[in-house]
Amino acid sequence: MGYIKEQIEVIKERDPAIKKSAEVFLYPSFYALLFHRIAHKLYKKDHFFIARLISQLGRGLTGIEIHPGATIGKGLFIDHGMGVVIGETCEIGENVTIYHGVTLGGTGKDHGKRHPTIGNNVMISTGAKVLGPFKVGDNSRIAANAVVLQEVPEDSTVVGIPGRVVKVAGQRVNPCKQLDQVKVPDPIQMEICKLKNTIEVLEKKLGQIESITHIHTSMMSHDHHCTVPNCTGKEVCENYRKDHYEGKEERND
Repeated sequence: MGYIKEQIEVIKERDPAIKKSAEVFLYPSFYALLFHRIAHKLYKKDHFFIARLISQLGRGLTGIEIHPGATIGKGLFIDHGMGVVIGETCEIGENVTIYHGVTLGGTGKDHGKRHPTIGNNVMISTGAKVLGPFKVGDNSRIAANAVVLQEVPEDSTVVGIPGRVVKVAGQRVNPCKQLDQVKVPDPIQMEICKLKNTIEVLEKKLGQIESITHIHTSMMSHDHHCTVPNCTGKEVCENYRKDHYEGKEERND
């Protein structure tokens, strides 16, 4: 009876949709936590198979998977609940609220303690993933779909993938360092700028080639008179280039 009274108070406090106390028996969270209470006691007594069996029955009934080894404090409320996963070494404090699609899991890199420790009065929003053996501090909030991979200080708000702390005790953290979600670099514009620069370089080289071609054509014309007596062909080209092209470059220098 104590568990039922506790759940009635918890659900009525955190879900404004409930109208009558009897509706508590329609909440998946009520049954998921009831199954877990039984399974956890058996797990502590090393009745692992029976504990897992009861846990799986609860999962099939509610869509909420709580490993019987997980430690859960008073006042946990799992709203909606479908798709919630809570790992074996997870520890949850008191008065925690979890929404559907949340995973309190591991990364596969750790041994022993593999899952997070959730402090008191924490809210974990829809679709959030908290992965690894670290602590989420008391009174913190994890935003929807955030992926948290490192420790969260108390009184913090975490958003994004990977999760980053944007507020502590209601104060924004380093606002000047936060990513501007509006003025982000445009990759298409960046590629256009690269193409423009490449075209400018090519046009400059083409202009140089055209200048050399013009010199060569002028040199081969009948009106050209080489400065070196009796030179023809390649000698004419080389002498003319030296006189009229390289000479200009030296004067420009």
